[in-house]
Amino acid sequence: MSSAASLTTLPPVIVGAGPAGIRAAETLVRAGLRPVLIDETAKGGGQIYRQQPDGFSRPAKALYGFEASRAEALHASWRALLDQVDYRPHTLVWNSEGGELDLLQVREQHYDGQPWQQLILATGATDRILPFQGWTLPGVYTLGAAQIALKYQATAIGSRVVFAGTGPLLYLIAYQYAKAGVEVAAVLDSAPFSAKLQATPAMLKGPAVFAKGLWYLGWLKARGIRIEYDAHLLAASGDQRLTAVRWRQQGQEQQLDCDGLGFGYALRSETQLADILDCRFQFDELNRAWLPVRDAMGRSSRDGVYLAGDGAGIMGADAAEWAGELAALALLQDSGRAVDATRVSQLQQQLARTRQFRQALEDAFPFPEQWVHEVADDVVLCRCENVTVGEARRLISELSLQDMNRLKAHSRVGMGRCQGRMCGLAAAELLAATSGQSVADAGRLRAQAPVKPLPYAIAPTVQQWSPALPVTAVAEEADHD
Repeated sequence: MSSAASLTTLPPVIVGAGPAGIRAAETLVRAGLRPVLIDETAKGGGQIYRQQPDGFSRPAKALYGFEASRAEALHASWRALLDQVDYRPHTLVWNSEGGELDLLQVREQHYDGQPWQQLILATGATDRILPFQGWTLPGVYTLGAAQIALKYQATAIGSRVVFAGTGPLLYLIAYQYAKAGVEVAAVLDSAPFSAKLQATPAMLKGPAVFAKGLWYLGWLKARGIRIEYDAHLLAASGDQRLTAVRWRQQGQEQQLDCDGLGFGYALRSETQLADILDCRFQFDELNRAWLPVRDAMGRSSRDGVYLAGDGAGIMGADAAEWAGELAALALLQDSGRAVDATRVSQLQQQLARTRQFRQALEDAFPFPEQWVHEVADDVVLCRCENVTVGEARRLISELSLQDMNRLKAHSRVGMGRCQGRMCGLAAAELLAATSGQSVADAGRLRAQAPVKPLPYAIAPTVQQWSPALPVTAVAEEADHD
């Protein structure tokens, strides 16, 4: 890893005001700097500690449960930073070129630019999606979107809701909905119960997280909420919107009426900006995904670019706070400032322990590898371009495709508004299985600007932005993250 220039006339820039971004900003402010803190949302906290809008006054305990004290501490840090940083809420970083970030200021509806020499990317994560029949029906949400609806605006995705997929978030959200008074018809976990039993000894290395998981499970069972293991989601059905879900369990198909479905298979990192900045990537077996390479301090392969939080690998909110502080310490160290070596070592040890525990979580909630063999040809794989699984399979076989970007060129998978953020990982699974290679060998979609959709008809307000840049989307994306 290389280091950044020791002297810079520009303030450090942080993208993302979640747990990693806020702790990074706090560390830089403590060192006497005034960083630029850019965030897409209105208030700091990220998705995990998302703050409610003005006018809502639900208590932290109701919003964040066991994590209320951590959420309140992070929000307090964010508020204390507001006068000490150049804070840019409602601002999307959609590209970077020539030492400058391209910004869309959503509220003011104009484009802007932000030059940088030292940049910390704390871009977070979205749900990992595996398509199934009917997944684009109204009433079907990702788990993250279902949680945001409840946490942000006290809105449920339905009156009788099913949650499906796998991962710790599955049980947390089911618990949060049931506790809020919503009827949870069932929790459909694709992982077998035996996987959880086998992972229990390793899970005990993270006793607090393990205990919380047991609490959610016990609470749901005590209230008679149906929990099914080894249950594989097949279809969401309904004419105009969702009315029922169907799944397979031990060879038998089952169906349940509902008007809301939240689904997801853990999380995927938001890596597009790191890719556009030419950071080096490598395949990470734990995350089953290509991730930007970082050293033990959070330095990327590119001078002046640092990586922290779930955007560089899924580790959770606590680890994001530690990684954010560590990345800021690396930035300070590369600027020629002395940093506390004891604190650096402590942070690195905490992150190493978290990664070990993360393996236990993967063992308890394994990725459903059979999905790619069971998904039907008529299922929509890429909803932006309406490409089906069958079309992708046919092209892969007929053209002997072996690379994700070749699949994109021939099928238009990942060429639409989401740029592969939603369909990319599922398409890679399909390519790997159909072409007889590993997911790692199938490669990854190269990121393209804009990393998220931009509106037409907004005039640039600074000279640096060029109208010739490829603004291709038509409206702001209704993200399901």
